[in-house]
Amino acid sequence: MDRPLSPRESGQFVAERSRDVSVDEEGVRRVAEMLYGLKDSEEFTASGWKKMNPLAPSPDSDEAINWVFVTDTMNFSFWPDREDQQCEVIYKGNTYRGYMSLCAAVTRAVDEGVPITDPAFFSQISEAELERVLRSDSATPMPMLKERHQALTEAGRVLMQHGGSFRYFMSHGQNDAEKMVQYVVDNIPSYRDEATFEGQKISFYKRAQILVADFWGIMEARGEGNIPNLDYLTMFADYRVPQALVYLGALRYSDALMEALKKGELLSSGERREVEIRGCSIWCVESIKNVLWKLVQERDGQSCNINSALIDFYLWPYAKQHHKEMAHIPIHHTRCIYY
Repeated sequence: MDRPLSPRESGQFVAERSRDVSVDEEGVRRVAEMLYGLKDSEEFTASGWKKMNPLAPSPDSDEAINWVFVTDTMNFSFWPDREDQQCEVIYKGNTYRGYMSLCAAVTRAVDEGVPITDPAFFSQISEAELERVLRSDSATPMPMLKERHQALTEAGRVLMQHGGSFRYFMSHGQNDAEKMVQYVVDNIPSYRDEATFEGQKISFYKRAQILVADFWGIMEARGEGNIPNLDYLTMFADYRVPQALVYLGALRYSDALMEALKKGELLSSGERREVEIRGCSIWCVESIKNVLWKLVQERDGQSCNINSALIDFYLWPYAKQHHKEMAHIPIHHTRCIYY
């Protein structure tokens, strides 16, 4: 089959042809300066994985590796139709929303004795059983249950064809980030996040790249994290990080796009404006990374090991922490399985 452009190539291709979204070079430099001041903090190490995933089982357990696969396979479309109607999961006295509600629900199921991290089980789980696992503690259920069920059982069947283990499945990627992403995309259809823009087939592979990054993170936490070529990964094109990039001045939306988003207009997956937001976000973070690397080389005389995935791992929680300050910047909403 004809392969699409890689996510990085796609980001550049889209950014060079975008009409409603643009990368602001001055803003890029300001963000790079900000990250330079934080470059030695724990946020930019893989050892921060457990901090970012407090609901995961101990990384020392083999169960934790399959936990990553289960949560990442269902990691899409958590935004509510209305802000006052959120799916909520209460776990150990804490209330979780969004992606964290999924993590809490999966870990709650593990505590309840449901073998949700066993591919032999989740490859055959019924939609009703999954609905029980993902049950909400509010009046709003987890969105897209049918799509999550299809993605999880489909992916589980693939793992069963690979020895019933996510770790064994990933071994086919030959311990190389690029080959791992491609193996995931080639074998599990729900991870095939592609579009056509200006006649060119492109890819974002948001969830496939997160899966590889999380696999790296948990293996690193286990002391086994040497995966070469991690610089292949780009940022993970979603709806939260673009908002942070606009807030920080590194990404700009046209007045027409900003107005459409403020009105709550839904963007369909693959339409021009949606592709521009995601593609330009990738190229924006690439630009930030390149400036940061230059700063470290010029000022410290050494190479920088902060890749695009680590910048994303910083920007996503940053957006969550500063959501009140950036409330005036609308998030684009697209209901799909890709992010």
